[in-house]
Amino acid sequence: MAALLDRDGRGFHILTPVLESTALSKAAGTRVYMKLENVQPTGSFKIRGIGYFCQEAAKKGCKHFVCSTGGNAGFATAYAARKLGVPATIIVPTSTPQATVWQRQVGHGSFSASLCRQVWDDAHVQALALAETEGWVSVHPFDHPLIWQGHASMVRELKDLLGHKPGAIVLAVGGGGLLAGVVAGLQDVGWQDVPIVAVETKGADSFNAALRAGRLVTLPEITSVAKCLGAKTVSARALECASECQVISQLVEDVEAVQAVELFLDDERMLVQPACGAPLALLYTGRVQQLQREGHLNPDLDSIVIIVCGGSSIQMAGLQALKTQLGMK
Repeated sequence: MAALLDRDGRGFHILTPVLESTALSKAAGTRVYMKLENVQPTGSFKIRGIGYFCQEAAKKGCKHFVCSTGGNAGFATAYAARKLGVPATIIVPTSTPQATVWQRQVGHGSFSASLCRQVWDDAHVQALALAETEGWVSVHPFDHPLIWQGHASMVRELKDLLGHKPGAIVLAVGGGGLLAGVVAGLQDVGWQDVPIVAVETKGADSFNAALRAGRLVTLPEITSVAKCLGAKTVSARALECASECQVISQLVEDVEAVQAVELFLDDERMLVQPACGAPLALLYTGRVQQLQREGHLNPDLDSIVIIVCGGSSIQMAGLQALKTQLGMK
């Protein structure tokens, strides 16, 4: 295990490529670079922060991990736990698209999965109860400083691989862990002046609601099909980030997010989940140019980085089911 331990969990995640996208550049009217977190071993950026959190907990003698998840955080916890040789229990909401995936995984390796009612918030309550067991540690999907520190590694990579400061970074917001990690990374490399466009789907928009209210807001329910964005209350740290950097909150429709998933599959030959489709939709629908016209982004924007956050929770059958659910052809 000792060989795995380092300052940001690099024993678990890989250095992901930064590639220019011709199709996205055409849609956005400026050069667009993709930070491809969907090619991580667990299929999403989550392994960065959760891997780091788990390694630090293992150093302190953790005997069992427990994680509440809409999918990606659970995959990351199970992967890190297996690498560390520590058992893990994953609590999966029945609303998550890959609930059946976890059912098939039960009994494989040193982790187990169980289903709980409804949405992530319910799963989190159950996980916290289990974490009362001596030696068990709750792995929060997005709200812990070690998780943000692990996610910050992608910005350090971005500086090395891109070689210049981008005009903006576009990313998805669910519970706010990715946003908090990117802000931490920007502060690490001295890029605090890079604006962040934080995108949610309507019906999973707890960050946007918090910004408008000036305080944390709990949504009555998650109605979006982008279940990985489905935290009814965004983290307090995400709201703080908006006061430390320029964070531009944007909302897209479910249909736009799913259409973006299809377009991205055609353009880049990669299938990503609707949560990742949300920031892609911002580019495909011309919202970047609208933000420039409105003065939120520089009219002479020279480049954008989009965080392609993940694709572990989507398959072709699932994409077709979403289209049917939304009445799309």
